[in-house]
Amino acid sequence: MQRWTDPAETPPALKGCVATFGNFDGLHRGHRAILTALREEASRRGAPAVVVTFEPHPVTLFHPERELELISPGRLRDQLMADAGVDGLLVIPFTRDFANLTPEEYVRGVFVDALAASALVVGEDTRGFGRGYTGDVTTLQQLGEEHGFDVLVLEDVGDTERWSSSKVRHLLTEGDVAGAARILGRPHMMVGTVVHGEHRGRELGYPTANLSADSLGLIPADGVYAGWLTQVDLPEGEPDRTLPAAISVGLNPTFDDVKRRTVEAYVLDRTDLDLYGKEVVVEFIDRVRDNERFDSLDSLLAAIAGDVETCRRILTTIVP
Repeated sequence: MQRWTDPAETPPALKGCVATFGNFDGLHRGHRAILTALREEASRRGAPAVVVTFEPHPVTLFHPERELELISPGRLRDQLMADAGVDGLLVIPFTRDFANLTPEEYVRGVFVDALAASALVVGEDTRGFGRGYTGDVTTLQQLGEEHGFDVLVLEDVGDTERWSSSKVRHLLTEGDVAGAARILGRPHMMVGTVVHGEHRGRELGYPTANLSADSLGLIPADGVYAGWLTQVDLPEGEPDRTLPAAISVGLNPTFDDVKRRTVEAYVLDRTDLDLYGKEVVVEFIDRVRDNERFDSLDSLLAAIAGDVETCRRILTTIVP
């Protein structure tokens, strides 16, 4: 997948594409339906499939007070796009000047002049783009007739409710990682480098891989989770590439000196792994319990042992 940030620098091989656009945070099942239709239409036309997205998220620019946490920011989103089979990803810097473009200026500048798109694939709920949030599907159809590109509109998809990034964020902040996974079509994940922590886990017999503070991916609610840890540097098929883990998220209420929320994963039954400095992916499968404050070391160790067994039971029947 080719990635670029200036529409004027679109690679020649990607012009004449079938395109779509949006924020695509989390790349949930609704997004994937769009991308599937995009790839199919591109294949039918013998054209490349291109996604246009924006960075930062528009909410971050216009409503910083909301402190929006992205499900899969930056290169995590990019990797999900590549895995989805997209040929090109145009990441447009979202500035106030760009936001001030009319819908017509935006479509003409990006999809007509830069991409020479033969078709756009969008969901029926596409709206609110361009100055004043006035662009919608009807706008695209009118501009398509004027500039000679087709507009393919997909019906909304979902189960009992619409699949959305905001719903996924809500579920993750509630700790419902299994519910989030049903909308995402995959487990929620974080990616980051393993750094040194307080080494308490190793002292207790449960060494943990602590993710760095700049790790990518929304941190779910505090608690203990069953999940998987993947060592990115190991090739597919290596026995130690993806391993079952018990994941702890939060401030660790038993120890008051922890100053920030941490994500740390104990690989079940493994004390021999040296993961420091390695990039890992942590996937959250199910929540085991809330965080608790324990009055003694013995009660803490008993709880950890119980967590490990619960995680083992949950993960035994799941193929990573």
